[in-house]
Amino acid sequence: MASLAWLLIPLFAAIGAAIWGSWAARDRTAGDISELAGYARFREAMGQGEQTGAKADAHRTKDTAASV
Repeated sequence: MASLAWLLIPLFAAIGAAIWGSWAARDRTAGDISELAGYARFREAMGQGEQTGAKADAHRTKDTAASV
């Protein structure tokens, strides 16, 4: 009976390795699409912030020149 227990340990290890291997090799590309879309929205928002910042700087420059 003890020898059977020692043979079951590698069997359970092999089953666990097969389960982990199938989980590790799963297809994870579906999440990349939403992450890339979010990154594109982030870049667009940052670009809009730079444009409005440039407009604000231009107005500040005009106001400073007019007050001098």
